[in-house]
Amino acid sequence: MRITKLLFAAVLAGTAFGAQAAAQDPIEARKAVFKEYKKVFGEQMGAVIKGKQPYDKAAFAKLASDMDALAKKPWEHFPAGSDKGKTNSRAEIWTKPAEFKKAIDQHQAETAKLVQVAQTGDLAQIKPQFGAVQKTCKSCHDQFKKED
Repeated sequence: MRITKLLFAAVLAGTAFGAQAAAQDPIEARKAVFKEYKKVFGEQMGAVIKGKQPYDKAAFAKLASDMDALAKKPWEHFPAGSDKGKTNSRAEIWTKPAEFKKAIDQHQAETAKLVQVAQTGDLAQIKPQFGAVQKTCKSCHDQFKKED
């Protein structure tokens, strides 16, 4: 039993170390968050908006809440100096921080509105708000992301 506990503790420590190491690389950390963006917003919510998946009010409202939570995460992973290396981030993120902050604030405001609209369950109101969030994503990409 004691060996099992020690082995379990070692596995936990290794997992924690791996997560900590990944968290120390801001480029990889923000890429991971944006990958989740693509999954939740682009794939799951987008499929409903495009009519490729059936609309489930509760499930969509949950996705909107998940998206709102995600909208708060990637920005901490843009510290000074993280424009070096394998990144598609433009220098304007760091040279024009007020503009970057304004884009973030607008995006977060629109995702918060999406949560509110999704709670109504009215897909006719949800679609334009989904578009408003999508517009903030595109605007930020246009200003602050290099071409892939």
